[in-house]
Amino acid sequence: MAIMKIPKKQRLSVYLDPDIMKALAAYAARRDQSRSLIAEAAIASFLSPDAAERQEAATTKRLDQLDRRMTRMERDLGISVEMLAVFVRFWLTTNPPLPEPAQAAARAQAGERYDAFVAALGRRLAKGPKVREEISEDVTAVAGTE
Repeated sequence: MAIMKIPKKQRLSVYLDPDIMKALAAYAARRDQSRSLIAEAAIASFLSPDAAERQEAATTKRLDQLDRRMTRMERDLGISVEMLAVFVRFWLTTNPPLPEPAQAAARAQAGERYDAFVAALGRRLAKGPKVREEISEDVTAVAGTE
């Protein structure tokens, strides 16, 4: 019967930056493992053929999240621009110009009305709901049926 000899681990001396050495020591202490075992596992993971695939998968996941955020931002910006345009058109078509004597009184009230508008907007933004949340995600489907 032949006895198989298990190969011994080989020694490697590595110089580490002091900050990396502190992080390695702290991680090993938290895991109650030797620094050598942690370093070996890290090197094995780094050299693993699927390490690149895992990194690519993580990068792809992050890019997908960013793409969804950008899509929501584009949607919200589109809603804001369209809402402003509809309001301006409505306001311009329903409010005739004031006669000259009434313009001075309107200017006097403009500051107070603007302050009230900003306060109302601040309250709405602070506690919601937001207009974009009130508008269905399926706006294009609804608009297409009209």
